[in-house]
Amino acid sequence: QVQLVESGGDLVQPGGSLRLSCAASGIIFSIQTMGWYRQAPGNQRELVAHITSSGRTNYLESVKGRFGISRDNAKNTVYLQMNSLKPEDTSVYYCSAWRGVNTYWGQGTQVTVSS
Repeated sequence: QVQLVESGGDLVQPGGSLRLSCAASGIIFSIQTMGWYRQAPGNQRELVAHITSSGRTNYLESVKGRFGISRDNAKNTVYLQMNSLKPEDTSVYYCSAWRGVNTYWGQGTQVTVSS
């Protein structure tokens, strides 16, 4: 059974930082592309960042320079370091794993950026 469990979401003030974690089980983590999506109420889910099995990364334009995605294959965990947070970053953040036609999702973690 595949499980992706996110943690680290919180309420933070504008300009603050958070680190999201996603622990995976039931998959061969090292060969998966891992990504973080987000979805705010009334909006479509969007891909924030992803990291391939070889470590290549890509980011949504609006988070470049502020967010960093990384992975620890020994811990089957992917991280999203979020700095200089803005109110528009408020969303539910979802971890995803994919390889070929298989895609897996976590349950999401809420990030709220507000003063």
